[in-house]
Amino acid sequence: MARISLDCPNSLPGIPLSVLSVPMENKYKCQQCLQVLRKPVQAQCGHRFCVHCFKLLTSAGPKPCEACRQEEIYEEPMSILNSNEAFPDNAAGREIASLPARCLNQDCSWTGSIKDYEAQHEGRCEYERVQCEACQASVLRRDKDRHNERECEARTLNCKYCKVTFNFKDIKAHDEICVKFPLQCKDCGKKKIPREKFNDHIKSCAKSKSACPFGEVGCKTVIENGKLSDHEHGSTMEHLRLLLPMVLSMSRPHTEALGSGEWQEDSGLGLYRAPEEGSGAAAGTQPVDLEKKVNALENIVCVLNREVERSSLTLEAFAHQHRLDQEKIENLSNRVRQLERTVTMRDLQLSETEQLVRELQHCTYDGIFVWKITDFSRRRQEAVGGRTPAMFSPAFYSSKYGYKMCLRLYLNGDGTGRGTHLSLFFVVMRGKCDALLKWPFSQKVTLMLLDQNNREHIIDAFRPDITSTSFQRPISEMNIASGCPLFCPLAKLAGKSPYLRDDTIFIKAIVDLTGL
Repeated sequence: MARISLDCPNSLPGIPLSVLSVPMENKYKCQQCLQVLRKPVQAQCGHRFCVHCFKLLTSAGPKPCEACRQEEIYEEPMSILNSNEAFPDNAAGREIASLPARCLNQDCSWTGSIKDYEAQHEGRCEYERVQCEACQASVLRRDKDRHNERECEARTLNCKYCKVTFNFKDIKAHDEICVKFPLQCKDCGKKKIPREKFNDHIKSCAKSKSACPFGEVGCKTVIENGKLSDHEHGSTMEHLRLLLPMVLSMSRPHTEALGSGEWQEDSGLGLYRAPEEGSGAAAGTQPVDLEKKVNALENIVCVLNREVERSSLTLEAFAHQHRLDQEKIENLSNRVRQLERTVTMRDLQLSETEQLVRELQHCTYDGIFVWKITDFSRRRQEAVGGRTPAMFSPAFYSSKYGYKMCLRLYLNGDGTGRGTHLSLFFVVMRGKCDALLKWPFSQKVTLMLLDQNNREHIIDAFRPDITSTSFQRPISEMNIASGCPLFCPLAKLAGKSPYLRDDTIFIKAIVDLTGL
């Protein structure tokens, strides 16, 4: 017997049983994986295995056949599985290849043979769910490319501003530190300022407000950068008054050592010299006062530093919470948009369903159709005004699987009947069973405007011109209408007309079914 080749790196276990469209015979089942045989081999005991399964069984050397034991036919050495004693079962392989198969994946309608399944469909089905290598999510094979490009949370992106590579999930964190990210100045409104240049812009922005440089000595003014020079020029005297006490406090020790009097500020006249009595005592106590002032200032600075640290921590906490809140808001916004799209799709489906229900309510399947038209006066005015010149009836059929038809009515006439007559036309529509019907349509059609006193109906009838495109098999939703442009004079609907009662008219169509 031929030895089984072990050089088959792409061998797979058996084909799932549910792939078969017919019940499986036991002779086609692998005795190891219990699936449909794939590349079957037959051991010397007669049992069949997939080549993949047989290699796994005998990879550690010869092994007893468990199937023989279960069937109580175990007999050495015939029941010993040995790769040297097994051979490819090509006859069984051909039989299995011809078995009918179907796809296991939901929504996939593929059918064929096992041979076609292995060669053309297995591992290629668009409806098969596969795992994304990056985020491990399960997606349809047909959606994998779109998932990798647009939806995968672990996909790699390049920042369009600084060209740095990062994962999609880190996009918000990157935007917060990207040196090229465009910012907008809230003062002047300028957009697309790179973050790395934003501080320079704030310093030079004419609309940006900043504190006066003399704020350290007491000026409380906050002014736009563009008007700073005007402020400095116009407030020169005020700034000098604020600076003078500081200059004097710095020069006071030297002045008092020379015996000069103490300078004091006067709100109206500026400065005056205090009396010189006790100047010697003041000079003696001045170093002590200066030391007290320095200690007090040091304490104030320490307190301010602690306040700055607390404020920085609070600000950082607020900034972190703000980022979390923004992420939540964005997630909720995305969810709302998704729900809005879902609601829109549901509304569309509901509208289509309602339209189908309305059609089914009025639909007939015997070639006879009565069309009730209410609000005649309003519809007539809309037709005269050109807003709704024509209206279509619901569809009706010659039989359950017969021709699909409808009527088209012009309440202000069409063509030669415009403004003087009702124009009524017959329309052949595209149906689901047109391939089974005889074409062109050749049945006699009778159109009637019903007298609601049941005395004298207005009747017109015609046989289709089989050379006209109006009666050939439809290639679009409906053919060109054909019928009677001079169906009924509008004068017959004036006054107390028997054809118009309670602002309602009735139109009847009868299709002769002879020969169908």
